Amino acid sequence: MATTPIRKTRFSRRVPDHVTDELVNVLSSGETLEFNQLFKMVYDNLKLKNAVSGGEEMLRLRSYEKLQGLVSRGLCAKVAKTYRGLEGLRAAHQATIAARNTAVAAR
Repeated sequence: MATTPIRKTRFSRRVPDHVTDELVNVLSSGETLEFNQLFKMVYDNLKLKNAVSGGEEMLRLRSYEKLQGLVSRGLCAKVAKTYRGLEGLRAAHQATIAARNTAVAAR
């Protein structure tokens, strides 16, 4: 009896997370920024790298979601409407990237 190969029905796209990378780059400078200032810097940096896709409003929503994730993980401080990267932000982000790469390589 011949067996048929099992097809994976779920497609998982593993691409670098440019939005979080740029948020970490901007926030690790130590400045305290409002979201609009922060987004403008992230947007300009992504435009220079030609990594903007989906339009500005969609990128604004994704940036806000990623920023709130950094706040909830304790890597970024939010006071009123301003954000500031905390001390271990870059190191924690590098550890996350390394863990993700290890998980992808293990598959």
